[in-house]
Amino acid sequence: MTNDVAGKASPRSARPQRPEPAPERQAGAAAPLRTAARRRIERTAWALALAALLAGCSSSSPAPKVTEPEPQQALIKFVASEYSTETKPLLEDIVSGFESLHPDIRVELQVVNWDILDGVYTNMLAQGEPPDLLNANFYAHFAADGLLNDLGEILPDSFLDNLQPSLLARDTYKGQLAALPYVASVRSLYYNQELFEQAGIAGPPRTWSELVEDARLVREGGHGEGFGIDMTDNEIHSYLSYFFYGAGGGWIKNGRWAIDQPANVEGLELLKSMYDAGLTDAEPWLKTRDEKQRILGGGGLAMMISGNYFSSVVPKEFPGLRWGRGPIPVKDGQPPMTFGVQDVLVSFKTGHTDPAALSAFIQYLYEDERYADMVRQEGFLPVTLSAGRLLSEGDAEMRANLDDLGGARFVPIEQPRWSNVMDAARKLGSAVLQGRYSPQSALEELQAIAMKQDVD
Repeated sequence: MTNDVAGKASPRSARPQRPEPAPERQAGAAAPLRTAARRRIERTAWALALAALLAGCSSSSPAPKVTEPEPQQALIKFVASEYSTETKPLLEDIVSGFESLHPDIRVELQVVNWDILDGVYTNMLAQGEPPDLLNANFYAHFAADGLLNDLGEILPDSFLDNLQPSLLARDTYKGQLAALPYVASVRSLYYNQELFEQAGIAGPPRTWSELVEDARLVREGGHGEGFGIDMTDNEIHSYLSYFFYGAGGGWIKNGRWAIDQPANVEGLELLKSMYDAGLTDAEPWLKTRDEKQRILGGGGLAMMISGNYFSSVVPKEFPGLRWGRGPIPVKDGQPPMTFGVQDVLVSFKTGHTDPAALSAFIQYLYEDERYADMVRQEGFLPVTLSAGRLLSEGDAEMRANLDDLGGARFVPIEQPRWSNVMDAARKLGSAVLQGRYSPQSALEELQAIAMKQDVD
């Protein structure tokens, strides 16, 4: 700015020179004095103006403040299923620890009971705000609709190589890793040893004929209810699977739905006949698996099929309980069968998906000690090889369970139509036991639902 001012001609130099006054006008000195005074005033005014201008350009003036933008937190909405009263505090501790290490990532945790889980995530999807992570027992219909992130692109190979291969293979849809194994279990028959002794039963039944006979001995001896059948919403598909596979059938045959095959009909007919004969609990469609476990622990039920978490949960509530474990009974002449369950994590595509944040949180969740502690407290089986080794040290039962998991049969969660079939099965189980459907007609309806989805 000073260069611009100095380059301007001063008012004095810009004014044209007056001609010399005529001699006759120089009679007095007043005119020259007035001119000199005026010039002094002009010089002073210009000096003051220049000083003010320079002061405005001085480097001592405060610079305008520049506000740095706040770093934006990555957001992970995590909807987790509630397995027990331990689930919420366990996950809250994990989330708190993660956020303290990653202040740039916020995990919004919601722990939801299985009974209302479908409604919660369905509402989130309808509002266009799906969870970044959902803990569920199915995934393929989401993958078929293109709603899921490919976790194989988010997680490093070193992490994926540590997962149980037999489980991971079931979570792949059209070449993409659509789901991640979260926790697993194997199912067995659990029995109240005291009731067995009172009924004169030496050991657990291994065949259907032995199951029927043992339930009859318990019932007729007045020692409680014989066999607990779980036809409630969250377990009916598992109970159907026990008797489908136990008869030599299953949900899929040669890559196609085969729900109404003769072996499956025979398995459902067995359950219906046991219910009609009074050899099961009175209302299998009302009491959940957890409620039945408590009835068994309290001495009101002789036997039921449940997961390996039975040994962690029930003895805590009934410390004096004497109980035993045996294989799932199968049709006479069929080979022994092991049934497994895996629950999964899926990651929905969202407007704020942050792959790096998701990867960091998932790896933190599955870190050996942390994940093993969660699995131990919930009574599950680990899905990582390293946690399996850690938990198997000095624990023969854990080693045996993990061995069984490797060769277990599963429900077809990799099929996009599975969620539709499962929803329909929830409505048909009680209908069969109450006589509104025959086993044959119920399974034909399930088959039609599965095939209709194939056409769609």
